[in-house]
Amino acid sequence: MSNTHGLGIRTGSPLATLRRISSSRPTAVPGERCEMCAEPIADEHQHLVDLESRRLMCACRGCYLLFTDQQATLRYRAVPDRYVSFPDFRFERADWDALQIPVGLAFVFRNSVQDRVVAFYPSPAGATESELSLESWDSIVAANPQLDVLLPDVEALLLHGTERSLEEFTCHLVPIDACYELVGTMRQTWRGFDGGQEARAAMAAFFDLVERRSRPVERTP
Repeated sequence: MSNTHGLGIRTGSPLATLRRISSSRPTAVPGERCEMCAEPIADEHQHLVDLESRRLMCACRGCYLLFTDQQATLRYRAVPDRYVSFPDFRFERADWDALQIPVGLAFVFRNSVQDRVVAFYPSPAGATESELSLESWDSIVAANPQLDVLLPDVEALLLHGTERSLEEFTCHLVPIDACYELVGTMRQTWRGFDGGQEARAAMAAFFDLVERRSRPVERTP
């Protein structure tokens, strides 16, 4: 008895096996997937931070909730979605000069694994990182104790000089993934010496979003 199909391929042959595997393979789902469980996720989704590599990971809602405990000793941590403004922020040009950041915009966060405070700022080449001296940072926190609400690893303080002379500054608490998103946008849109119109428009849209989402920090008695 011959084990053949209508195409003349033996059912036990390698080609028949390959065709059977190919026909039973599930249909690919377009779009992104959770990097923890591979479930499909929407374009708008939440992120985890790998504390060891500092890499952002796309996550479904279920996996995200597994890592929301900020006190847990885990390798991954969920990035919150809160935005906070500090209307009474006290910060002067001398404070900015002490941070030794060459542009008027920086994100500051605490790396819990390395136990240090880090600042990074967008540039045409991507994110430029600068380790801050604890002395200069501690003096800023001493003048602004409300900054203690910052969660390590997953949130950053956005410091922005609102004038070219860097005499006025604003401060917002933002999710760390929003910072990296801005850095990526700047790298893609930056043109020429001053960034160009597209980069400036992207920057303005980012700060407009931050302002709309931010809630003033609760004042302590």
